[in-house]
Amino acid sequence: MNSRVKGRLIGVSLGPGDPGLITRRAWEALQGEAHWTYPMRRKGDESYALDIVRRARLSLPAAHTPLTFPMTHNPEILARYWLRAAQTVHEILSTGRDVVFLVEGDASTYSTFTYLARSLRALDSTIEVETIAGVPSYHASAAHLGEPLAESDETLAILPAGYGVDTVERLLPEFDTLVLLKVKPLLDELIDLLERRGLIAHSCFLEKVGTPEERIVRDLSRLKGEKVNYLSLLLVRNPQRPRVAMQRGCRKKTAEVDA
Repeated sequence: MNSRVKGRLIGVSLGPGDPGLITRRAWEALQGEAHWTYPMRRKGDESYALDIVRRARLSLPAAHTPLTFPMTHNPEILARYWLRAAQTVHEILSTGRDVVFLVEGDASTYSTFTYLARSLRALDSTIEVETIAGVPSYHASAAHLGEPLAESDETLAILPAGYGVDTVERLLPEFDTLVLLKVKPLLDELIDLLERRGLIAHSCFLEKVGTPEERIVRDLSRLKGEKVNYLSLLLVRNPQRPRVAMQRGCRKKTAEVDA
């Protein structure tokens, strides 16, 4: 049992699905006596984060609590669930026990953990929160494909596809690589855009990367009209991006020193 008056909340990033991508720091956090919590979309659902841990052959401890975070954009509903989850975690922390929250991907990138930690701090500003970094899905995807996200001075943008096709098209001239997350609702429209801009051959769809259900599709036209998983993304390379002159201050200073 933790000797502190209050325990810590620890966001344990697990990577996108491959148990081999769980970091050593995250693994250590899962070996201790902390109370496990993990997100679920609704009561009785499976937890994707918990599944990653189970495939790592780690046993669920006796002290564990699922926390419900529904898939909705209604701020009032979300606020109620965030508060309820924070209150549940605070009760456990008040006993002096640490709480780990299992996070798919990375806890600092589009993660439910952000809202849980914020709501908890609003309840009690004295609570210590630790975030253990993890491997985001787009890093794992690029590595799995054996292709870089960005080279040398290339530009990279990461955004939810929900910002719309117009936003994606506006960004294309500015970036060598676009990572489009949560593409499910707009996949057909995005494919049409990439076809129109001549980028279809430079794009790849990845779904549930690192899991037994992983799917990689390079011929995006096959996906039109198909229902895809929420945990999917598009990697788009843009070799057509116009190049502009860059200021290379560091290199200039190095040259002056060498002279």
